[in-house]
Amino acid sequence: MTFLISDTFTDSLARLSNDEQKQVKITAFDFQTNPNSPSLSFHRLDRARDKSFWSVRVSGDLRIIVHRTNESLLVCYADHHDKAYDWAERRKFTTHTVTGAAQIVEIREKIEEIFIPAYIEISPTAPKKSGGKLFLAGMSDETLLGYGVPEEWLDDVRGDRIDVLSLEAAA
Repeated sequence: MTFLISDTFTDSLARLSNDEQKQVKITAFDFQTNPNSPSLSFHRLDRARDKSFWSVRVSGDLRIIVHRTNESLLVCYADHHDKAYDWAERRKFTTHTVTGAAQIVEIREKIEEIFIPAYIEISPTAPKKSGGKLFLAGMSDETLLGYGVPEEWLDDVRGDRIDVLSLEAAA
C-alpha cells in the first residue's frame, strides 16, 4: 500500500505548536509503519461526505485526517479534534476531469436567502448595474476546466458570487 503526504497536511502541520507538531510527526511515522495498530484509533468519519476520509488519533485532542483507498493512504490534514473533523466534512477527494490532477476540493454549500418582493417602479431608461464581476461569464466549460476549476464550481465562477480580488490573489 502506498503512503502519501499531501500539501494540505504539511500546511496544517505548520500551524500547530512545536510540541503538537512533534506528536503529529511521531504518530504519522507510527501510522506509516503499522496502520493497523490499535493504539491509533484509526476509524472512518461517519459525517464526512467523502466516505474515504478516516481519522487517526494523535492525542486526546489532536487528529490526523487520512484519505484511504485500497491502493493508498494519503495523509491530508492535522489539527485539533473538532477543527480536523470539520475540515474533512467539508471536502472531497477528486481527480480533475481535464487535467487529471488529484484535488482535495472544498464542498460548496448553497445558502439561499428568501426575499420578500417589494414592488418599486423603475424608469425604463435606468442604467443596469453590472458591478464588473461577470468577466468570466462568456468562458466555455472546457476553458475553465483547463484552468483547473473544479467541475461543480463552473456556474459559481461565471456568476456574480466570485470576488474578483480572490481570483486575482489565487492566480
